[in-house]
Amino acid sequence: QVQVMESGGGLVQPGGSLRLSCTASRISITITAMGWYRQAPGKEREFVAGVVSNGSTKYADSVKGRFTISRDNVQNAVSLHLASLNAEDTAVYYCFFRTPWGDSWGQGTQVTVAS
Repeated sequence: QVQVMESGGGLVQPGGSLRLSCTASRISITITAMGWYRQAPGKEREFVAGVVSNGSTKYADSVKGRFTISRDNVQNAVSLHLASLNAEDTAVYYCFFRTPWGDSWGQGTQVTVAS
């Protein structure tokens, strides 16, 4: 089983930025995709950004141009840079790693955008 560890959440003012990081506990595993989802209070979990093994990225329309995902395949790590944050970005952000045997998820990190 892969353990997923997230870090980097916190409180930020509107217009500010944050960087979320995530690593998988087992470097030798085969990762086919990695990325981030988020869940705001009272809402369903939604896709935010992802990157596959060939480097292709995908973003939710709501974060395009503001969030940037990057990966380190050697270290099985992925990060998400959040910029131009607004109150609608407030959520718990979950990292995932996808392998041929299924998905592994982190416990989530809280991002709160407030003045």
